[in-house]
Amino acid sequence: MPELPDVVVYLEALERRVGGKVLQQVDVRGISLLRSYDPPLTVVHGQPVIGLRRLGKRLVFAFPDELFVVLHLMVAGRLQWRKPAAPIPAKVGLAAFRFEDGTLTLTEAGTKKRASLWTVRGEAALLAEHDRGGIEPLSMSPEEFGHQLTSTNRTLKRALTDPTAFSGIGNAYSDEILWSAQLSPTRRTGQLDAEETERLYRAVRDTLEVWTERLRAEAGDGFPEKVTAFRPDMAVHGRYRLPCPRCGDPVQRIVHADNEINYCATCQVGGKVLADRSLSRLLRDEWPRSIEEWEGLRSGR
Repeated sequence: MPELPDVVVYLEALERRVGGKVLQQVDVRGISLLRSYDPPLTVVHGQPVIGLRRLGKRLVFAFPDELFVVLHLMVAGRLQWRKPAAPIPAKVGLAAFRFEDGTLTLTEAGTKKRASLWTVRGEAALLAEHDRGGIEPLSMSPEEFGHQLTSTNRTLKRALTDPTAFSGIGNAYSDEILWSAQLSPTRRTGQLDAEETERLYRAVRDTLEVWTERLRAEAGDGFPEKVTAFRPDMAVHGRYRLPCPRCGDPVQRIVHADNEINYCATCQVGGKVLADRSLSRLLRDEWPRSIEEWEGLRSGR
């Protein structure tokens, strides 16, 4: 799912292409895409885009008379900038936003169509319906971060990815943040001391800033084409069994439903391998408790 760095770079590319331009019309193919009916999407046809912004992981297009189009890409939704009158891509195409000098197409791979599009009238309605309330990670103070983090005692992974706590952080960058801070994803927020809280605050800011700059440099003046949660230069996310760039030990993971947590047992958990629910049930007493035992299990020793 595109997170804060990806959405920021999308918005910058969109601002260069559609800021101030008239949206001629929106062609929708995906029947599950539209999540609102009043006002209808047609009210923004023929209207100029007067602003773009981010609300969490949502992209917001602003039009005159406090009209807004809100787009949530969810897991597999992606945007492409194409030539004028470009067709909606077959199979994966959901919609096309038509401008005089180009077409913004929305695609979504896979069979689960989760990308969502709303039309909203009024700033108050926009915030009420789509602002989840999380504070902005790149503008928060250390005090705001500490208060938000410890408002509920839960795991660090859950706290960082809660949109009502922090805006725009998801599964991928929370893994990278916790690796940078050298903290276990299952550590409870109430267990952190002042130094660890400060370390996590810096890791949030540094990780998101670094990745925003990397993605910005990668896109250049072009439109972001390689938006993915799995990047080879990430430290742990999506790198199960590959070496940790800090210590060289294999990256571990916990799988739960459609999500997974990636971490370094050595750097983040003092060498302890965290229990994967499905595998630990299967192996019971044979579940490896340390990185050494896990390596032995993997090699058959």
